[in-house]
Amino acid sequence: MALNSDPAPSTRPTPGRSRNMAAIKRRDTKPERVIRSLLHAAGKRYRIDVRLQLEGARPRPDIVFTRARVAVFVDGCFWHCCPEHGRQPAVNGGYWGPKLERNVARDRAADEALTAAGWRVVRVWEHEAPEEAVKRIIAAVDGAAPASRGARIR
Repeated sequence: MALNSDPAPSTRPTPGRSRNMAAIKRRDTKPERVIRSLLHAAGKRYRIDVRLQLEGARPRPDIVFTRARVAVFVDGCFWHCCPEHGRQPAVNGGYWGPKLERNVARDRAADEALTAAGWRVVRVWEHEAPEEAVKRIIAAVDGAAPASRGARIR
């Protein structure tokens, strides 16, 4: 997926931009917290931000149902190139294009590794209605077979 082939050289970020980027959370984002709250209210118990040790991969899903072997990722539209809302930044395309492409490639690799290890993967876009996302997650958890040994959890 070629997002941008802008050959323009990368520019050094301003101190303000650096502060902004440093403040972006890797976990506990608002969409993630809302989904977790709804799951908890529905009686579902889970672990958060757990690194899974798989053959050849170490994905870190946002929400993990260990017994059911369901991994949930709550993806931001910008960072994961949402087909509806993802957009290529107008500034510093030489940096952002490859960076966003790597994010998408890492997402696909995590999905493949988890699926190969017997896990179900649920990906939720940040713009999705939380109630609908929770229905999909609960369906995956309730429809999952009991866990067998395979992935180690750290």
